[in-house]
Amino acid sequence: MRETDGCWVYILRCADGAYYTGSTRKTVEVRLGEHQSAQNPEAFTATRLPVVLVFAEHFQAITDAIAMERRIKGWSRAKKEALIAQNFDQLVLLSKRGHRPAAPVLRDAADAAPQDEGC
Repeated sequence: MRETDGCWVYILRCADGAYYTGSTRKTVEVRLGEHQSAQNPEAFTATRLPVVLVFAEHFQAITDAIAMERRIKGWSRAKKEALIAQNFDQLVLLSKRGHRPAAPVLRDAADAAPQDEGC
């Protein structure tokens, strides 16, 4: 399998502590470099540099990657942090109906305009 087959879903931690979730058909390293260089000065991450890659997962099916990216973008900060830490027990707990995590202090990029090509 070539790294360019399929699609990557990734999460970046920005300098201000916010998370950005994206997807790419490129390698994660190439996409990270694009974020770091602030190619689009209007982009969410451009004013929050540097960014650090904290999670990446490869999907063979592009449709699966897009679905996962959208799912993660809808998650609470606590749930994203459980995924990043690979704390799957906590992830399950946070997924239960009626669970209300503490209000996040930092803004996530879930509502930000897309800045990458996606898959």
